[in-house]
Amino acid sequence: MRKAKIERRTKETDIRIELNLDGAGSYSVDTSIPFLDHMLSLMAKHGLIDLKLKAKGDIDIDYHHTVEDTGIVFGKAVKQALGEMRGISRYGQAAVPMDEALAAVSLDISGRPYLVYRVDFPKKSKLKDFDPDLIEDFLQAFASSAGITLHVNVAYGRNTHHIIEAVFKAIGRALRQATAIDPRVKGIPSTKGKL
Repeated sequence: MRKAKIERRTKETDIRIELNLDGAGSYSVDTSIPFLDHMLSLMAKHGLIDLKLKAKGDIDIDYHHTVEDTGIVFGKAVKQALGEMRGISRYGQAAVPMDEALAAVSLDISGRPYLVYRVDFPKKSKLKDFDPDLIEDFLQAFASSAGITLHVNVAYGRNTHHIIEAVFKAIGRALRQATAIDPRVKGIPSTKGKL
C-alpha cells in the first residue's frame, strides 16, 4: 500500500492528511470550507484514494490560505505516497461530463511541476461564499508540491458548480490512472532513469 501521513502547521493553517493511493475511495474531509470538502471528497471517490483530511485555518479573514495550504499538503502527500515511483503508469487523462459542463485533465508525474489552467466561469459565478478563482490556487499548489505537470481544460459549461465538479472528478480519475502500477513497467518510467 502506498500511503502518506503529513502534518503542516503555519501561523495561518493547521492541516493533517492521511492518504492511500491504493484505496477504495473512502474519505473523511473537513476543511471548514464546505465547497472544498465536497470537491476533495469527489476527487478521492473517483480516484479510489482513501483520504482523511482535517484543516483549520484563518477562514474568518479569507479562504485563500486554507485552500492553498490544503493544495500544498495534498500534493506533498501524493508525492510521498508514490515513493520512488517505480512501475507507475506516469501519465493519466480523463474527460468528465457534469451535465452541461465538460472538463478534460491530462497529467504527467514528471517531477516537473507545471499547471496549464484553461477554465472560464460564467460572469455571474456564485457558490455561496466560495470564490471560484481559488480553484486555480489550489491546483497550482497541488501541482507544485506533487511535482506533476497538470493540464486542466474546460471546453464549455454554464454552471460554475458543475464546471468545478467535473474538474475534480477528472483529476481524480487521471491521478488514479497515472499512479497505477503497470506490471510491464520495469523501474522508473523514464529514459533518464529518474523522475
